[in-house]
Amino acid sequence: MTDVIAAERAAPKPPLSASVVYDGAADGGVIASARAFAVDFLAAAPAVRRAPVPDDRVELAKLVVSELVTNAVRHAAGPCRLLLELRGDVLEISVFDRVAAAPIPRGHDPRRIGQHGVEIVVAVCESVTVEPAPAGKRVRARLSLLPEGAGEAGGGPGGDRTAR
Repeated sequence: MTDVIAAERAAPKPPLSASVVYDGAADGGVIASARAFAVDFLAAAPAVRRAPVPDDRVELAKLVVSELVTNAVRHAAGPCRLLLELRGDVLEISVFDRVAAAPIPRGHDPRRIGQHGVEIVVAVCESVTVEPAPAGKRVRARLSLLPEGAGEAGGGPGGDRTAR
C-alpha cells in the first residue's frame, strides 16, 4: 500500500487530495484500510474547509468508499487506486481499476442478499459517473459534506443520481 496526502493552497481545485493504491486485492484488510484512509482524510478537511465534517457525512463517506473499493477488489484483477478530493463542500471519491466495463446497477430487490453496492452509492451520492481510464475505468462518486437537509446550491441531495 502506498499513500500520499497533499494540501495545495495555491491550486483552486482540489485544495486537499489523497490517493492510495491497494495491490493485495484478495486481502480482506483492504476494505477496512480504505475506510480508515477516508476517515483520516476527512479529519484533515477542517484545514481547508473551516469546519469539521459532520459525523453522518463521515459515515456515508466510509460506506461509499467500502462499496466502491469492494467492487474493484471483487470484480477486477490487479491493483485498484482510491482517490479522495475535497472540492468545497463536496467529497469526490474515485476508484480506478483495470476493467473497462462499467458496474451495472441492479434493480431494487429487497429479497436479494448482497449485490446492492452500486444501488447504495447511487442513492446516497449527488452523482456517480463511470469514465474510461488508460488501463480500465474510473468510478467517481460525489458526496455532499453538508449536514443532512442543508443541500448544496444546484447539486444537493436529489441531484443527478444516475450511474453513467
